[in-house]
Amino acid sequence: MIGKAILKEAIQQSAVVINVDLKDSGIKGIKEYNSDVTRPDFIIKTLTEIRNKYSVIHGLINCSYPRTINWGKDSFETLPYSEWQENIELHLNSYYFLSQQILLIMKDQEHGSLVNFASIYGVLGNNFNLYKGLNMNPPAAYSVIKGGIINLTRYLASYFGKFNIRVNCISPGGIFDNQNSEFVQRYEALVPMKRMGKPEDISPVACFLVSDGASYITGQNILVDGGWSCI
Repeated sequence: MIGKAILKEAIQQSAVVINVDLKDSGIKGIKEYNSDVTRPDFIIKTLTEIRNKYSVIHGLINCSYPRTINWGKDSFETLPYSEWQENIELHLNSYYFLSQQILLIMKDQEHGSLVNFASIYGVLGNNFNLYKGLNMNPPAAYSVIKGGIINLTRYLASYFGKFNIRVNCISPGGIFDNQNSEFVQRYEALVPMKRMGKPEDISPVACFLVSDGASYITGQNILVDGGWSCI
């Protein structure tokens, strides 16, 4: 959802937009590369092809959300260790490797902007009252992964700033995706803006961070959460 909204927003801003995903976006005017961001060999191949064709990569927005088919089905007490390991590998480690490879390219170019995606739950603890009685299990691995992405972003911003490269992070609040109606009511009662977020609330921020308008912004984690984190 958020990925498609970002693609549409970037098209509106007349950018040359390239989508890297397992499937085509179906959006007109998008250059599509079918690839798997959890596979290092696929990442290297895809980035090489893109750079060979376009010569330069000005910005990359990584909003991928890889996870296992059992994601969120187990409580913390019953979660198999193998499931924990696999999700750390798929999600956090793929962010690390894609960041490393794109930043090598940007370092060679002597400019670029990378935007990673985390979450409010990489910053704050879960409010488990939201899920009580709803058979919803927010995974512990999610908080660990997203917190890791936030601090990876800060590390990379500090390390690569001298090469004219900016690295920032976006942490969305709850995004409406046809969740359980009781959950939605509980969430909207607590968030200051009294509604869940929409992908279109997030996409302008992502596009701004890769633009020249954000040329002196780096190392930041922007919370786009309707005020959830201020209370």
